[in-house]
Amino acid sequence: MPYAQVGNLQVHYRTAGEGAPLILLHGLGNNSQSWSRQLAGLKEHFQVIAWDAPGYGDSSDPDPEFRTFGELADILKGFIDSLGFEKVFLLGHSMGSTTAMEFCSKYPDYVEALILAASTRGGRTNPETNERKLKNRLHNVENLPPQELAELRTPDMFSPYAAPELIAEAKRIMSMVRPPGYRSVAYSLYHADQTEKLASIQMPTMLICGEDDKVTPVAESRIVEQGIAGSSLQLIPRAGHMCYLEQPEEFNRLVLSFLTTYGKEEAK
Repeated sequence: MPYAQVGNLQVHYRTAGEGAPLILLHGLGNNSQSWSRQLAGLKEHFQVIAWDAPGYGDSSDPDPEFRTFGELADILKGFIDSLGFEKVFLLGHSMGSTTAMEFCSKYPDYVEALILAASTRGGRTNPETNERKLKNRLHNVENLPPQELAELRTPDMFSPYAAPELIAEAKRIMSMVRPPGYRSVAYSLYHADQTEKLASIQMPTMLICGEDDKVTPVAESRIVEQGIAGSSLQLIPRAGHMCYLEQPEEFNRLVLSFLTTYGKEEAK
């Protein structure tokens, strides 16, 4: 299994294909395994790289744990540097989108083009629910068995049309969460509001959202679209929060169509 050394962290990643690098950033309850259909579906066009964020999957736990997306963006920079890339395509889902926005604001020269799926600017955009969400996330990850946490959280991630085997797959992956990673992201979401950083994101940007997303609704993606000049929003019917898992062919089609606009793919 490939690893990158970033400071005192061993960052595990999955990779497939050759060509221009496409970095995939997973969400709060996921890891690199969640991107299997993108690794398979896009490897003929890009070197697809899905990382396990610190504290997730086969990556080592952060010590000390991070508390902001600025810290996570620094780790992502170290990860990209360790792989020897000067420019990448960056795709983030959910909290991965928050990481991607932070990274693009902080390190814009690294990103050729950006894709934000099921995007969220962070918890501070909604003060009425922010404190409660943090308390619930911390309580659940510290007191519930991982399988019970997955049973609790996963159903809301899908549309009513999702196949049972997809939900089961997502539950299996979420049951792998560990407190150090989950806590770090929970605090980072609690502290985050990327609204003021949107205007600084100037690379070509596409947003993708499932029409039935109940976790990060379409309205949130529209706010992000309005804040990033020149960006566009694509909606996927019959898909919820896990749009790339629920409708992978359409998701991959949108990604490929957008990125090939910039002539960086290695089509075969």
